[in-house]
Amino acid sequence: MSAACPRCGTELGPGLLACPSCRSLLHAHRLEELATQARAAEAEERLHDALEAWRDAHLLLPAGSRQHETIGQRIRELSDRAADGPAPAKPKPGGRRDGTGRLAALGAGALLLWKLKSVLAFVATKGKLLLAGLTQASTFFTMALSFGLYWTVFGWQFALLLVLSIYVHEMGHVAALRRHGIRAGEPAFIPGLGAVVRLKQYPATPREDASVGLAGPEWGLGAAVACWLVGLAGGGGVWLAAARIGAWINLFNLVPVWQLDGSRGFAALTRAQRLAVAAAFGLAWVIVHDGLLILLAIAALVRALSTPPAKPEDAHAPILWRFLFLIATLSALCLVEVPGMPGQAG
Repeated sequence: MSAACPRCGTELGPGLLACPSCRSLLHAHRLEELATQARAAEAEERLHDALEAWRDAHLLLPAGSRQHETIGQRIRELSDRAADGPAPAKPKPGGRRDGTGRLAALGAGALLLWKLKSVLAFVATKGKLLLAGLTQASTFFTMALSFGLYWTVFGWQFALLLVLSIYVHEMGHVAALRRHGIRAGEPAFIPGLGAVVRLKQYPATPREDASVGLAGPEWGLGAAVACWLVGLAGGGGVWLAAARIGAWINLFNLVPVWQLDGSRGFAALTRAQRLAVAAAFGLAWVIVHDGLLILLAIAALVRALSTPPAKPEDAHAPILWRFLFLIATLSALCLVEVPGMPGQAG
């Protein structure tokens, strides 16, 4: 049964967002609700909620319309703010200054406590997100299948650390997607190949895409460092092996081809910045002597010279520094010595 336009009565085909006769928006009421939600969230600096509402509204507007372009621009602006992180708190005007040593010490102590509180809140929030992801049936069962496969090859301890490292990597993408208000499914494992996160919406800008792409290796780096620290504390060679292999896997994900994380990171880099990444891969290979790094250097060089770079308005210098930091730290972890592992320097 076909629907009719509530304003002029014109019969409407499926999938229309505006009446072809009177041009009225067919989801006007829902659009007003979403706009109200988005503005309220913006006023409270809840960028994630604001972006979610604006993105939902964007899907209900005809492409090419003035409203579609206006909301698209608002999404890009908020997305850039989300990528840069929360703005620092501004000092209250008119505050009195006191130069006494006691007040300075109290201020320093308060600042330290505030920083500690922020760190603990960050850990608690991310830990909650990681635990929540495991409650999703698709994630849990596909993870179990991957664990079973890796168990038969590597033993249960390394298999468990491997699937958890991959899971943390994918949840890094999920966290970044949520920060930008992009709807996506939970991670699903593909036994023997890794895991994926299916997007229900797509990044609005190259900068946003790059930020989401690099978040996975950044969280994966955190998992590798955690394994390394446990190994150093006496956890045994299996933890050191998990650190080294986890770092290698995340390094591989930085290759700038296809839909891998490195390719998405390249979306917000100029040609000069891409050449800097290629040079960093080459320097890392000289130091680490891992064949993967020379392949990454060649792939980055080819991509830098053969594909159009990001436009000046899309380029984002912090993406370059995040890229270089990942290359340096992940490459260093590939030097972790694992007892009994072949191919290590004596």
